[in-house]
Order: sequence, then C-alpha cells, then structure tokens
Amino acid sequence: MMRLREKAIEVEQNPPPSFKGALEQYTFAETPSPKRRVTRWLNSTRTSPIRAVTSISNREVSTQATPSPPRQASSRAASLKRKATEPASASPSPSRKKKRPPSSYAPPSKYAHLTNHLTDSLAPNLICMFIGVNPGIRTATTGHAYSHPSNLFWKLAYSSGCTPRLCKPQEDQDLPHLYALGHTNIVSRPTKDAAELSKNEMDEGVAILEEKIRKWRPESVAIVGKSIWESIWRVRHQKKCGKDVFRYGWQDDSERMGVVELEDGEGWPGASVFVTTTTSGLAAGMKPHEKEEVWRGLGEWVKQRRIEKGIPDEGGVKLELVGDDEGMEVVKEEMVEEAMES
Repeated sequence: MMRLREKAIEVEQNPPPSFKGALEQYTFAETPSPKRRVTRWLNSTRTSPIRAVTSISNREVSTQATPSPPRQASSRAASLKRKATEPASASPSPSRKKKRPPSSYAPPSKYAHLTNHLTDSLAPNLICMFIGVNPGIRTATTGHAYSHPSNLFWKLAYSSGCTPRLCKPQEDQDLPHLYALGHTNIVSRPTKDAAELSKNEMDEGVAILEEKIRKWRPESVAIVGKSIWESIWRVRHQKKCGKDVFRYGWQDDSERMGVVELEDGEGWPGASVFVTTTTSGLAAGMKPHEKEEVWRGLGEWVKQRRIEKGIPDEGGVKLELVGDDEGMEVVKEEMVEEAMES
C-alpha cells in the first residue's frame, strides 16, 4: 500500500508529457546541430521525425556534390586564360607542295599537233656524240637541244670540261665545228617527259642509233641517261640490265657501238661508250654534285682529246691576221675540220 501511494504522489508531481511534449523531446534529442530548424516538423504528424531528418541530410549531400555555377564560370575563365598565355605561332604552317603525279605512256596522237623543229647536229670525226632520250615540248618548239631552263645539260657539259665555256641551247648546231661535239636522240617524237614513251619505242630506236654511229663514226658516244643504256642493253643481250650489271662511266670494249665488220680490208672498231646521268630537271634521283662527279670522267677525256686535236677553247674557227702597218684584215679562216682530220 505504501508503494502505491508513493507512486501516485510521484505521478501527481511529475505528470507524463503530452504527445506534443514527447515529440519536442524526441526532436531535440535527434537534432545533431542547434542551428537546425525543426519548427516545420511540429505542424505535421504524417511524416515521422526520422524520415524528415534523413530527407534533410540527403538534400544537403546532393547540394554539396553538385558543382555550383560560379565554379563552372571560374573553370571557363581559367581555360580562356591558359589560351591567352599560350604563345601564338608567328605564321600558319605552310601547306605542303602538291607532288606532281607521275606520267604514264602517252600515244603519239597526244602531241600530234606539235611540230618537232629539232634536228640532229652531227658531222664526221666527232670527239663525242651525245645521245638523249627524246625532245621535250620546249625543245621541240624552239628547235634547240636541251632548251628547257631546268635541264642541266649545258651546265654539266661546261662544268665537266666537255665544253670550255657555258654554251647556249641556240648554239647546238654549231657544236660540231666549234668543239667536235654532236647530239641526237634515241626517239624522235616529242613528249612532256621520257615516262610517256614505251619500252618498244626505246628499243626500236637502238638500231637507228647504231646506223647513225656507223655513218658518222665518232670517237665516243655519251649516253645521257640510264634508261637509254637499259634499252641498248636489253636489245643487245635480250635481257634486263640489272643492278649488278649497270654502272655509270666507261663501258667495256665489247659494248662499243656502230661496229663495222672487217670486209675487203676495211672495218671500224666502233665508238667507245660512256654512260652519264640524265640532265632532265624532272629527275631528282641524284644530287647535282653527284651528277657532276659522273660527268667529270667524260669531260676530262673530251678536254684532253680537244687539246690533242688542236681545237682552241674559243672554238674551231681559227683566224689568221695578215697585212702591213697600214691595215690588217682577216684573210683566212680555218675550220675545225682540219684539226678533226688529224
């Protein structure tokens, strides 16, 4: 009885909290921070305090994970700043020069409208006969050998010693009586470059070359370009001139051209052969100094033969001045044929 009475007195002194009071006590105990506002929960009895607190926490985490617009602006500004500080190129990189497409066979009809004004420049007893591939467009039009500005023939002929001075294309017909030099081609029809010729055309020109050499009987022939010698070799040996066989410079005596067989006590051993590099400006397989080195072997020999024949450096025309003190006049011109016959 005493215990029941004491309990009743305790209840009267400390009555149990109402639902609202209990809710406030519970909310106060679960709130982690005194700054958090919980008054909106007091007016709602449908949402439990635990779910409300969880919802608030999730929203805070989500808000912190999402980058704010000012940060994006800051990142964009930093990117612009980096671009502004990067050194700008002084000029745009130059575009690569377009490579010229390789030529292919062109039938004679393609250049049928062109008139080939180039003619051979040959004479008896030449020191050297130059043999080219065929006339280019510029050469066929002007009628002068190796006349294109990019062609190195005249420069190499001079630097090697084949000619004592730099001659012009317009002097091509004067070479026989000036320096006992001549020129012809293995193919007569003009094209843009040698690639527009067929192998058959090149091979058919070999017999014509042999006949010209037999007729004019030069001391030597200079093959101006590897492809010409490959055609000559292919016709003679009925096989390809391989890398193990081909070489620039003087060829073996067995490869002499224009040989005349001994008949009735007469014959001719033929012209010795020197293979030089091509002089075309379209051929870039060798550097200029490499071409000069090959040509020098021919030029030194031609120069020596020119000296032995008594051909002066100023040309084959020798002037003899006779007269008295009152006046002198040119009375005699000796052409180079006299020296060539020696």
